Amino acid sequence: MHCIVADKPAGLLCVPGRGDDKQDCLSARVQSIHPDALIVHRLDMATSGLCVFARGLEMQRRLSAAFAGREVRKTYEAVVWGDPGPGPGEIDLPLAADWPNRPRQKVDAQHGKPSLTRWWREGPGPVAGSTRLRLEPVTGRSHQLRVHLMAIGHPIVGDSLYAPEAVAAAAPRLWLHAGRLELPHPATGEPVAWHSRVPF
Repeated sequence: MHCIVADKPAGLLCVPGRGDDKQDCLSARVQSIHPDALIVHRLDMATSGLCVFARGLEMQRRLSAAFAGREVRKTYEAVVWGDPGPGPGEIDLPLAADWPNRPRQKVDAQHGKPSLTRWWREGPGPVAGSTRLRLEPVTGRSHQLRVHLMAIGHPIVGDSLYAPEAVAAAAPRLWLHAGRLELPHPATGEPVAWHSRVPF
């Protein structure tokens, strides 16, 4: 086995945080079974879905190179407030850290890094006034999907960090799920894909 793909629940950190109460995380759980598992990328604590681990340093190097070379395709599903239209569409807005309000990110035309998200409309969402979208982040900035959708006026339902209070309170969690992961296998280079059912 050269890599492991884990399905992270919402509310669980990918890596340990500061403090004794933040040591339970996805990487600790995976490493308790496979001690040589090394994390390659992360999901926000509030986001659920697929996260890949490498078995050993060489596999981590290869998988990290695939991410850096944009050979990895990640597809998410989200429920957003309002309706952005029939689509498909692109959100091309540069993002930077909002330092006084960390960990928040922001659109920053002067200092931001190029960031691109593609979206497709999947149909109405589970609550009135919401829409289900399929999302593909071409770049991998921190909080990219959440900030991009907020910036175009369609924040993700349940997003306590970026959505207005009423939209944040309309769901029991952030309705964002990493449901499909496609990448070149780190040992063979053959394309492989994993799927995870959307839990909302």
